[in-house]
Amino acid sequence: MQTKFTEQQLKDSDNFATEKVFKKCVHCGMCNATCPTHQLIGDELDGPRGRIYLIKDMLENNRKPTEKVVKHIDRCLSCYSCMTTCPAGVNYMHIIDHGKKYIEKNYERSFFDKLIRYFLSITLPNVKVFRLSSFFVKLAMPFKFLMPTKIKDMIELMPTTFPKKTLPIKEIYKVSDKKRIARVALLTGCVQKEISPQINEATIRLLNRHGVEVVVPKKIRCCGSLNHHLGKEEDAHQDFKNNINTWYEEHQKGNLDAILSNTSGCGTTMKDYGFIFRDDKELSKKAKVISDLTRDISEYIFESLKLNIKSKGKKYKVAYHSACSMQHGQKVHSQPISLLEKTDNEIMEIPQGHICCGSAGTYNILQSKIAKQLLENKVNNIESLNPDFISTGNIGCITQISHGTKVPILHTIEVLDWYTGGPKPEILK
Repeated sequence: MQTKFTEQQLKDSDNFATEKVFKKCVHCGMCNATCPTHQLIGDELDGPRGRIYLIKDMLENNRKPTEKVVKHIDRCLSCYSCMTTCPAGVNYMHIIDHGKKYIEKNYERSFFDKLIRYFLSITLPNVKVFRLSSFFVKLAMPFKFLMPTKIKDMIELMPTTFPKKTLPIKEIYKVSDKKRIARVALLTGCVQKEISPQINEATIRLLNRHGVEVVVPKKIRCCGSLNHHLGKEEDAHQDFKNNINTWYEEHQKGNLDAILSNTSGCGTTMKDYGFIFRDDKELSKKAKVISDLTRDISEYIFESLKLNIKSKGKKYKVAYHSACSMQHGQKVHSQPISLLEKTDNEIMEIPQGHICCGSAGTYNILQSKIAKQLLENKVNNIESLNPDFISTGNIGCITQISHGTKVPILHTIEVLDWYTGGPKPEILK
């Protein structure tokens, strides 16, 4: 793809990096074949190739985003299926992130749209605000029919009760010196640790059981993904910088073998810290170290641990949902499947498994109509397998899919914890 950036424009670090990505695109259109929104809508501008042209036009011409352009960019799930398909290796993730950041700075959204996006940006990364919001949702439930569609969708997705935590909150979950084989930091997430604390608990139990000491620094709040994908870079960078400095200090002090994420959307962003801070004199080195240390929990177990699997006497049919941020964003797909196969259950990949379920961070709220269509398609494909339960590696997918089917859904780490001596997941009892 030819570009027309001026020398002055290319002095901007983001323009410089994005131009290199533009030049890799050969206009082949193979990306459209696996793009969920292009499949549903059929508009060239609702596929990666069309969005690349829209973003390129805005950036090269310093053009103010129009309502039409914003509509098509907002419809992108950031599922990165196009990146898996692209034969030229175009890093669409960096293009769409740049485009969203540019729109956030240069486009005046409606008051209602700004209010919703602001509410999401302060609520989801903040546990106390999230719990308070849940209380108000409970009060508002009887009046839901009076509210706009986006508010209704938020209410439907917001939990009104929270599971009890069974593990004490600590900064270090130790193992004996004789047993210890590694030391890792764990990102426990923001919303996840409130609505599904059993995921972190299963992670810690399994790691401790296999000789891995787990560090959970109190200073770590949110990975920054949510605000990053909303284009709110200032808010995102506050979390990024806090995390990089905190984990780097912990690594220097205690020599971390890995930094683990059991939420694949978070892990994808954490692995990109090195790129995001590539020109930051103070943080570039630290950010690269953190990105290099980051592993998805299934990736780490596959690479580093020998699981002691215990038979359960019953063979389950398990539908494995490969989260987009994992299979496309992190290129982690076969590892969790291989781990699940060790349980001697029947592990089934879902038809059209490369297509998003519609969760995509805040997408199922901001673009609920498309998200519901994607959810319906995903559930139909899952239920065609008639599984006993579903396994996946992302809390967003778990929340989304559970709203479309009665088939139990578990995080992969819950299954592996159960099969290595942990409790049977409550949802299967």
